[in-house]
Amino acid sequence: MTKISSAASRAPLPFLGLACAVGVSTLYYNQPLLLEMGHTYGTLAGPTGFVAVATQVGYAMGLLFFVPLGDVLERRTLLIRMYGAVTVALVMVALAPTLSWLIAASVVMGLFASVTHVVLPIAPDLVSDEQRGRAIGIVMTGLLLGILLARTFAGWASHIHGWRFVFIIAAVVNAAFVPLLWRVMPKLPPKQTLRYRDAMKSLWTLYRTQPLLRESSELGALVFASFSCFWTTLAFMLDRHYGMGAGIAGTFGVVGAAGAMVAPVAGRLSDKHGSRWVVAVGMSLLAVSYLLLWGEESAHMSTTLHMIALVIGVVILDTGAQMTQVANQTRIFGLDASARSRLNTVYMTVYFSGAAVGSALATVAWVRWHWNGVSVLALSLIALAFLRHAMGRKDNDRFEHGPLTLEDKLMEA
Repeated sequence: MTKISSAASRAPLPFLGLACAVGVSTLYYNQPLLLEMGHTYGTLAGPTGFVAVATQVGYAMGLLFFVPLGDVLERRTLLIRMYGAVTVALVMVALAPTLSWLIAASVVMGLFASVTHVVLPIAPDLVSDEQRGRAIGIVMTGLLLGILLARTFAGWASHIHGWRFVFIIAAVVNAAFVPLLWRVMPKLPPKQTLRYRDAMKSLWTLYRTQPLLRESSELGALVFASFSCFWTTLAFMLDRHYGMGAGIAGTFGVVGAAGAMVAPVAGRLSDKHGSRWVVAVGMSLLAVSYLLLWGEESAHMSTTLHMIALVIGVVILDTGAQMTQVANQTRIFGLDASARSRLNTVYMTVYFSGAAVGSALATVAWVRWHWNGVSVLALSLIALAFLRHAMGRKDNDRFEHGPLTLEDKLMEA
């Protein structure tokens, strides 16, 4: 195994989880606030929904252009600069005078929030290959908690001084995190001498030559597109049916956080049973969650029963999404230890492109067909993910602990 410096081994995995949580939360503050943003600018659900889309598009761009720097530059300095840039972008969002400015600032915010995936590939460097799934599970717990609790924080903090206050507080948190990074993280030099241009060129080579990377990326994009359908339209659904505001929509982030607890378990299961098995279980849970969420919406229930069904559905939804994500990243990080940032770039660029498409399609489905349309769309995306999973070669699992050796190739011949 390729190891980073002994000093780096003192960087605790939980701290990497915290760094992921701070970075990724930036993407999700706006989801429960879309209704309030629409009221501020006098727009309907359709145009306002594209604030979330813009953030995810920016994130996908950042994944493509910034995350490969993790294989090229000293990573502690890179992290500090990117968290500083996130701080500035959050202030831009908070001060946006028009919806157009808000959408543009959201793209910039998403661009630098990709720092999360400069952090994540550090985790498997700190452990042996046999513990790779466990390490990723620990750090992914922080990442998913950041996603889910960001919605809760945003929903309730907006009641104090409005949605702009949420982004000011977030900017303060990111600014405070910069000196903490300097103090806690050791210097993390790149594992090989590589120019940025060569690193970017190698992205296509990795995608073209690694079938397991292609499968994981495409499957992950479909799964996250389905996951985004729910969270993009939840605030609209609660307002339409029950007149509930951003606070209640955000509270479902706490409910979904229960699903984050499965991350270390999913990592250990990937180490024990193989990632393909964990992916299949995760997608099955996603399908079950949407059948439940769609069914309870169609039924005539009291508000109390409806909320209970929503809570159960959200826990299953987030558990399935987390299991799939941990399993996918466990197997791609086993392909080439010296290219983990670039492998993560390819995977996460495709993954978040799926999220942006899912959010955009869900916004259209909501405007035209409301929750029935969103549910059908989400289940269709999961069906496509199952199809892609079935098409993946079973012997792709041989790549989970590294590419084929010369002896493997001779045995195949």
